[in-house]
Amino acid sequence: MTSIECAVRHEIEARLSAIEAEDGVRLLLTIESGSRAWGFPSPDSDYDVRFLYVRRRRDYLALSQVRDVIERPIVDEIDLNGWDIRKALGLMLRNNSVLSEWVESPIHYRNAHPLIARMAELIDRHFDPNGFALHYAKLGLTSVTRWLQDESEVAVKRYFYALRPALAIRVLRRDPSRRPPMRLQRLMAKADLSSSATEEIERLVAMKAATREAGPIARVPEIDALIADELVRAGEVPARPPGEAFAAEANALFLDLVEEE
Repeated sequence: MTSIECAVRHEIEARLSAIEAEDGVRLLLTIESGSRAWGFPSPDSDYDVRFLYVRRRRDYLALSQVRDVIERPIVDEIDLNGWDIRKALGLMLRNNSVLSEWVESPIHYRNAHPLIARMAELIDRHFDPNGFALHYAKLGLTSVTRWLQDESEVAVKRYFYALRPALAIRVLRRDPSRRPPMRLQRLMAKADLSSSATEEIERLVAMKAATREAGPIARVPEIDALIADELVRAGEVPARPPGEAFAAEANALFLDLVEEE
């Protein structure tokens, strides 16, 4: 598992505390996303710090809505970006797979608020596997549009940005009852890949660990075929339309949190 250097961690923790003070929010979840948490970092990978926060109760009652995203400029490769819990819960109801990944990131900067475990359990019970698959297909196809048919080489970062969504769809096709894991290595373990595909992906991970994010690599025909095949099979994943209970439980979770003040 990727660790965060102590000096970098301390700097990130200080910036998160500054966000709380400057924006008047409480942080509920503070995690690493991006390639470090996904299991394929490069030496020059940014620190993709993501967080969920809640504002004061009065802010949600105001006539003019406060912006539901907090962002900071990237400084020293640290990228901080967070969502208001109301926005996060709304995306959860629309089967946004990004939120599903945040709640299971292996790298935390603070202990998560107890609400996060409740949110994860809610997603587990109500998520629509087809909605997740379609989301991953969109992510993967956006990444491959310009290179899958034409280029002999591709930036190593872009290769993985197509491969991981493809594996998520494959895992969902095999077992639509569970959310796909966030981390590449766990996806591989559940995807029932050939030994040659597994070896090639492990080789690419090792290569990326020694290559800058934009560095070009020669494409692998077997991996290309895997990506191309899986990204168009999202429609095979069965749908599970959420019932009214999903929205009602999400609303109750939000109200419980806001009323903690």
